Amino acid sequence: QVQLVESGGGLVQAGGSLRLSCAGSGRTFSNYAMGWFRQAPGKEREFVAAITRSNSLTYYGDSVKGRFAISRDNAKNMVYLQMNSLKPEDTAVYYCAATNTMYSGRSAYTRSLNYDYWGQGTQVTVSS
Repeated sequence: QVQLVESGGGLVQAGGSLRLSCAGSGRTFSNYAMGWFRQAPGKEREFVAAITRSNSLTYYGDSVKGRFAISRDNAKNMVYLQMNSLKPEDTAVYYCAATNTMYSGRSAYTRSLNYDYWGQGTQVTVSS
């Protein structure tokens, strides 16, 4: 069992930045690849970013590529999402998730069904 708790959400103006944090506890954090997803009202959950167990690879959704950066600190059981140049369309609840998938490649990390544990989410609101 892995427990995940997100923090760092809030209200920001368009063009601003936020850094989301996700604290993991329970089983060995470094055994899990980590991802960030988001869900806006009335929309499906959307893949944002993922990072492999050893920090060797990162993946991003097309809508955030070049603006967001995912990172992790296995010593602290933390994963981060640095969000820059925020747009109103980035408004959503952001979720941290963990997967121990044995598959490799981008598709292994972009599908929400591949994730085993989820946090409760943190709201990000970007005003125009």
